Amino acid sequence: MQGEILFLCVTVFTAGFSIAIGVIFPALGQGKACSQALEGIARQPEATGAISRTLFVGLAMLESLAIYVLVISLILLFANPFVQYLFK
Repeated sequence: MQGEILFLCVTVFTAGFSIAIGVIFPALGQGKACSQALEGIARQPEATGAISRTLFVGLAMLESLAIYVLVISLILLFANPFVQYLFK
């Protein structure tokens, strides 16, 4: 019984920790990308369309990283594949 509780506690901690770490880096990347895009637009206003398109594609890629982390964390919490070995 204590093994099951410890396993579930470790699973919840791991899911929370992965979300915390997995969201920090995409957020930093998005901030840097927006900053550089605004700087580029300020230097060359005529290139606003090209910079904006590239920015949105890059932000979508960065956001997908955070979504992957969320999906893995939800799998750990609600559909953990290792539970079948625990409750035999």
